[in-house]
Amino acid sequence: MSTTTIDVTGMTCGHCVSAVTSELSAIPGVTAVAVDLHPEGVTPVTITSDSDLDPSAVAAAVDEAGYELAPRP
Repeated sequence: MSTTTIDVTGMTCGHCVSAVTSELSAIPGVTAVAVDLHPEGVTPVTITSDSDLDPSAVAAAVDEAGYELAPRP
């Protein structure tokens, strides 16, 4: 089991949470997605998966949902 936390910008509401959760959940191996919504700020998203995720697949899923990854410090 692996846990990955990403930061997403541009999320403001429940629809945003739904869109990002849906796209990330479609990545093979993802078992759970938890979003801690911070409207008009940076929203942390924790992804639980069977194994390590391909960062490009995660970025593509967030992009497909219409949002952007924020750089992590």
